[in-house]
Amino acid sequence: MGGFGVGKTTLVRSVSEIRPLNTEETMTRAGEDVDDISAVGSKTATTVAFDFGRITLDARNVLYLFGAPGQERFWFLWDRLFAGTLGAVVLVDTRRLADSWYAIDRLEHHGTPFIVACNDFGGPVHTEAQIREALDLPDEVPLVECDARDRSSSKYVLITLLQHLRTLSQEPPA
Repeated sequence: MGGFGVGKTTLVRSVSEIRPLNTEETMTRAGEDVDDISAVGSKTATTVAFDFGRITLDARNVLYLFGAPGQERFWFLWDRLFAGTLGAVVLVDTRRLADSWYAIDRLEHHGTPFIVACNDFGGPVHTEAQIREALDLPDEVPLVECDARDRSSSKYVLITLLQHLRTLSQEPPA
């Protein structure tokens, strides 16, 4: 999950073992009045439903990947995605941290465990403390850097999520 143009489709593409199903369509002038494209100037396509990929972990476990569209007009779809979700990655662009607030809010509202991954767009360098403060992110939520174009970097993000979920499952109930 994450804001518009933060690299969700790219991450699913880079790490999926199957050819990902993606729902990208060419951006048109009709969307200019609906979607703010000022921060993603070179973007020519946009996700209009969910992207889907898969990673086989072992003979019994498969990780299904869903990339949700980031535009505000598609946020109503996100709540449906949470049914049966074990955890989530909030992908952020540190040049536009505010675009991630809604994703974090919805995950917290649904009680869905998540991590935050800062996708490298070559923007300003922020410290972990600055990012945590800007996102009001608790210390127990993992925060990692990534390059969604790079398979090994995207795998690291997913491994971090799985480790976080494992840690949470071993904690005694509150």
